[in-house]
Amino acid sequence: MNIFKRKREEKRAEPPIDDVLLKSLLYGEEIDREKALNTPAVARCVNLISEIVSMIPIKLYKEETIDGKSKTIEVTSDNRPNLLNDDTKDTLNGVQFKRAIVRDYLLFGKAFAYINKKRNNVQSIHYVEPQKVQIVKNFDPIFKDYDLTVHGRTYKPFEFLKITRATTDGVNGIGVIKENQELLKIAYQTIKFEQTLITTGGNKRGFVKSQNALTKEAIKALKDAWHKMYADPSENNVVILNNGLEFQEASSTSVEMQLNESKIATNNSILDIFSVPQDFDYEIFIKTAIMPIIAAVECALNKDLLLEKEKRSLYFAFDTKEITKGDIKTRFEAYKTALESNIMQIDEVRYMEDLEPLGLNFVKLGLQDVLFNPSTKEIYTPNTNQITNIERGEEIENRNTQ
Repeated sequence: MNIFKRKREEKRAEPPIDDVLLKSLLYGEEIDREKALNTPAVARCVNLISEIVSMIPIKLYKEETIDGKSKTIEVTSDNRPNLLNDDTKDTLNGVQFKRAIVRDYLLFGKAFAYINKKRNNVQSIHYVEPQKVQIVKNFDPIFKDYDLTVHGRTYKPFEFLKITRATTDGVNGIGVIKENQELLKIAYQTIKFEQTLITTGGNKRGFVKSQNALTKEAIKALKDAWHKMYADPSENNVVILNNGLEFQEASSTSVEMQLNESKIATNNSILDIFSVPQDFDYEIFIKTAIMPIIAAVECALNKDLLLEKEKRSLYFAFDTKEITKGDIKTRFEAYKTALESNIMQIDEVRYMEDLEPLGLNFVKLGLQDVLFNPSTKEIYTPNTNQITNIERGEEIENRNTQ
């Protein structure tokens, strides 16, 4: 009995780190998801990043070796890319699914999805809110292990897709909300302060001085009149001060006087958190804000959606060509470079642009180029149409004489 008891005690349950109610009871008010997204800069960054990632298709590729040469081909017969991009077989479609996991990844530092399998075939993918997932970890700092529980039911790690940010155990991550509590509190309180100014019609704070002691009835009447004045700034309410009463306006604090400067500095700091350039540059934005998230998602997909035997040759990857589809100039300049460098052929370019192929299956070579075959040590000169062996230093064939 003791052996089984020890095994049951090997893992301990940890409360969800994003339990806002628990945190508020222990440490005071915390910034939660709703408060964070009420901050315009946070909402802008999260929405922008999640929308862009959600529109990039995920594809499955296979590496093959043919005649000693490695070749990568897209696997179109597998249903897993379709589950990720179009129909997850859950209530969310592919775009909504990717958008949800990116938002959770950024805000909470972790995103989860249940992988519904029948034997080894993935039937559907189900998004799960991070707050609904509880982690049960073991105590070993080296050979780390854990289970996941949802509504009291226990699941193994391989049953879930796990995408984590700033993690040390592969399942618990640190999101922007937890990582930047103080900054987000400043941003949120600034919004609340502006809301107060608008609600009060911009009326200044202050205090009333009295030469004589006021009765309780007089104090209550004065408070009621003052509350009425601030409660509805759309009306021309006034407060009548009796003889001996004087209103003295409170001096503006440094925060009030520098509100605009403080807002700009706070917003810029929030942009830095999400790696969004302050002077927005699309190319830099893609490299700093989008590509790290794409890499994290790809790594998680390869770990959790592939069988061990498949990991030798298959891998998931975002088709990042879709990112440049909105910029036709950049896209066509890239095609031009690829064609001139013989990286792509004309029909390959037309396929990427959803155009019908022309049936042109050739590689364009300039007559000025000299081609060298390292295996035979032969040089072919298209301009003179001759082949020369550099080791023997003699002409092997001159096709112009034949």
